[in-house]
Amino acid sequence: MEDQATGNARDAHSLPKCYRHPDRETGVRCTRCERPICPECMVSASVGFQCPECVRGTTPGQSGPPLAASRPRTLAGGTVTADPRLLTKILIGVNIAVFLAQLSVGNSFTNHFEMIGQAQYSQFSPLEGVAQGQYYRMLTAMFLHDPSNYMHIVFNMLSLWWIGGPLEAALGRARYLTLYFVSGLAGSALTYLLAAQNQPSLGASGAIFGLFGATAVLIRRLNYDMRPIIALLVINLIFTFSGGIAWQAHIGGLVAGVVTGYAMVHAPRERRNLVQYGTCALVLVLAVVITVVRTAQLT
Repeated sequence: MEDQATGNARDAHSLPKCYRHPDRETGVRCTRCERPICPECMVSASVGFQCPECVRGTTPGQSGPPLAASRPRTLAGGTVTADPRLLTKILIGVNIAVFLAQLSVGNSFTNHFEMIGQAQYSQFSPLEGVAQGQYYRMLTAMFLHDPSNYMHIVFNMLSLWWIGGPLEAALGRARYLTLYFVSGLAGSALTYLLAAQNQPSLGASGAIFGLFGATAVLIRRLNYDMRPIIALLVINLIFTFSGGIAWQAHIGGLVAGVVTGYAMVHAPRERRNLVQYGTCALVLVLAVVITVVRTAQLT
């Protein structure tokens, strides 16, 4: 009898499973049919969230084309897609491809694309860097890793898969990709401003930290337990300031991710696109201003 009572108590406290993903517990239900739905299945409604079937106007278990006036949307207003991790897979593939190019070509490849303010790579070579008009480095550095440290890319790609996938599903592809690049460019801009002009930086982690920041905002928005993401952030920040790491890219990406992520998930429905993409534009304008100011200092 005691074992039976224990089992009943455990069942009473367990969360229901998403009706489309039985392996995922959730405390959120569709406001129309009251079926449990996970973050991937949530479609933002005027009040609460609805499941994809209710948004399409179809009966659960039946198939049919979605109604033109009620296409299923993600929490942030993006379109619900068949593969919510597609862009995450592509970004991982691009990072791995660039890393393999670094290994095969050598330092010349990394030197040409890494983030650096202004420096000479040899005694008789010309000055190179962002201050010399090589602004592409602020973008290309977002996909570079330390070729001598395999754990750098392994940890970043695992983080991108674990955090990026659910975030892509919650935001939608366009907003997710915008967040990724805005965070990465913000990290490059802060590195350019604060780091020594001849200090090279491999800024892939800037975009990853942006995803961390946006994920924390999303978890807060859904009233989920914040402790796991906070613990993960604290651990990463400890490693960031332990030495030998370009902390400027991490902090720049994190701050941009929090700001942009907040706009993505808290924008009012009637002005959603204006608030979301307007915030992204403001962050990019700030990055441009920082770049112009630092270039003026170095030239």
